[in-house]
Amino acid sequence: MTRPENTFAHTNFEALVKIDAQIAHLADGAYSKPVSAERVAQAKAGLESKGFKVTVAENKDDAFEKLKGLIPAGVSLNVGHSTTLEEIGFINYLMGETPYNNIRSTILAEKDPAKQAELRRTLGTTPDYFLTSVSAITLAGSLSHGDQTGTKVGPVSYGAGKVIIVAGINKIVEDDAEALKRTTEWCVPLASAYGREVFKAPSAALTHYEVIHNANPFNRDRIQVLLINEALGF
Repeated sequence: MTRPENTFAHTNFEALVKIDAQIAHLADGAYSKPVSAERVAQAKAGLESKGFKVTVAENKDDAFEKLKGLIPAGVSLNVGHSTTLEEIGFINYLMGETPYNNIRSTILAEKDPAKQAELRRTLGTTPDYFLTSVSAITLAGSLSHGDQTGTKVGPVSYGAGKVIIVAGINKIVEDDAEALKRTTEWCVPLASAYGREVFKAPSAALTHYEVIHNANPFNRDRIQVLLINEALGF
C-alpha cells in the first residue's frame, strides 16, 4: 500500500514557524534536526535496557509500513494528537477503511460536545492499542511527554492495553533535565502555535507531565517504540 498523503502539512513544524511570529525564533532550532547515528544507537540501547521493544524505520514510508505491521487486525485503536503520525500518513490512513475498530473515527463522528467528551474519557482512554508520540527520549532510555487535558497521558500511563510511541530522532536528548527543557521550551510553544492555527486558542498549557523510566515489570511488552531516522513532529 502506498503511504497516504499527509493533508495536515499546514500545521507541521515548517509551516507553523513561517506563519506564527511568536515561534519564528525556533525556525533553525537544534531540536528540529536529526541527531547523530551514534546518539540514535545509544538511545535505542538505552530503551532496550529499560525493557522497551524498539523498531527502527529508515524513513516515513518505512515507518508507515512498520507501524501497520505492529497492530493486529480487529483491535480497538485510538491515537493521541501527533504531528509525527500525520507526517508518516497514518492519520490519513485512519480516515479511510482500516482493519481496526477505529475509536478515533467513532469519537469524531459524535457531534454533541458533551457526548464526544464522554467518549474521549471512556472509549478514548481504554483502547486495545493507543498510538502517540513523545516530547523527548533520553540516551538512557526514558520517555517524556505531557498534555493539557489528560487524554494522552491517561492512556499511555495506564488506560490503554498497549501503547506504540512513534518518534523521529530529533526527539533524542541527553537526559531527563534536557527532556523537560525540550518539552517546555520547544514543544509547548509549538503546541501553542498549533492551537492558535487550528482552534484559535491563545496558548497551550502543560498540565500533565510524565516520565516513563522503565517498562512495566508486570507487562513488559505494553509500551514499544517505533524510532524513525528522520526529523519529524515537534
